[in-house]
Amino acid sequence: MQNIRANSLRSNPNLQIRHSDTIRIILGLYFMEQKKFDMLIVGTGGQGLITLLQIISEAATSEGYDIKTSELHGLSQRGGSVEVHIRFGKKIYSPMVAQGKADLILALEEQESLNGAYFANPKTQFLINQFVIPIPLKTSFTEKEILKQLGKITKNITLVPADKICQEKLGTTVVSGIYLVSFAAFHNLIPLKPESIKAAIKKIIPPNYMELNIKTFELAKS
Repeated sequence: MQNIRANSLRSNPNLQIRHSDTIRIILGLYFMEQKKFDMLIVGTGGQGLITLLQIISEAATSEGYDIKTSELHGLSQRGGSVEVHIRFGKKIYSPMVAQGKADLILALEEQESLNGAYFANPKTQFLINQFVIPIPLKTSFTEKEILKQLGKITKNITLVPADKICQEKLGTTVVSGIYLVSFAAFHNLIPLKPESIKAAIKKIIPPNYMELNIKTFELAKS
């Protein structure tokens, strides 16, 4: 797959359309051959990783897939690193993604994307939120440094300023994870139908927050 930056997609709609069918076909053929899809979501406590896990699990189940999931690290610690494993396909036996076997790594924070490197291979897709949470008493890695490290493994890296987009368009960043999962579905980075993701959002998200999350889903389409 070609390395496509999110800002390039927005500035050149024709590029998005030209690659869309190709990406869908390649991902579909790969998924059919492997009969499974392995992904990780990495971020920090308080970013809603478990909610995203529930939405993807519900969407995959609705499409008839067997699914296994696992949550690791810092779940009770707000601000601590969190790592969510999601595996679905015809038949899944283990909830853990093996070293170098991830198809997609979704990072809700730039520095956390480095925690996914252990699971990546040259075909792995990285979808990274252009957002940095400063680490107390430590110097944060620059975006250039992060891309250099990940670029040693794969060239399939997509950067999306999800926090910035959600703040500007919706007035809050709390739904940036929903934006990224929806973006992944619309841009064929995950073999699940966008309508399945939308239905899962309606089932998982509490009614009080439904309108905001559906708006977020629709925003990711553009």
